[in-house]
Amino acid sequence: MADRPTQFRIQPVSEPDDETREALAKTIARDGEPLNIFGVLAHHPKLLKRFNLLGGFILNKGLLPVREREIVILRVGWNAQSRYEFGQHTVIGRHCGLSDDEIRRLTVPADEGQWSADDRALVDMCDDIQADDCVSAGTWARLAQRWNEAELIELVVTAGFYRMVSGFLNSTGVELDDGVPDFPGR
Repeated sequence: MADRPTQFRIQPVSEPDDETREALAKTIARDGEPLNIFGVLAHHPKLLKRFNLLGGFILNKGLLPVREREIVILRVGWNAQSRYEFGQHTVIGRHCGLSDDEIRRLTVPADEGQWSADDRALVDMCDDIQADDCVSAGTWARLAQRWNEAELIELVVTAGFYRMVSGFLNSTGVELDDGVPDFPGR
C-alpha cells in the first residue's frame, strides 16, 4: 500500500470566487467553514457541484437504511485506509445507530467480527469490490436474499462512489476536520 500524505497536497480554497462560493454554499460546513473535502474540491467548482449531487443523493435520498449505508461506507473507507473518510463516517455512523464496537469491528477481518447475516453480506460485498472490483457470486446471492434490485444497484454504487472518494482524499492529503476522530486506536 502506498504511503499516505499526512498534510494537504492541495490546500482548501480560502478566497472563493462567486461560482465557487455558490457551490460551497450547498456543502456541509462546520462553524461557517466548508469541510476540508469540499474546500479542496472547490478548486474545481463544476465538478464539486456534480459531486454533491451524487453524494447528496446517496446520503439523503437513497433507498438504503442509513445504518446499512454507513456499514458500507465505513468498510470501504477502512479498506482504502482513508482516515478522512473513516473519521467523517464514524461521526455519521454513530448518528445512524452504529455502536463504537460495530465501527471498530469494521476494521478487522470479517470473520473476526460478529455480524448478522445481512451485515456480513455488506462487509463481504465491500471486501469483494476492494479485492476484485466485482461482487462475488456467493456474496451477491446473499445480498439478493435481502435487498431488491434497486437497492442492490444502490449498494454497489455507494461502495464505488466512496471508494473513489477515499482515493481522492488519500491522494490529495485532505486533513481531518477539527473534532473528527482518526481510526480506532489511533
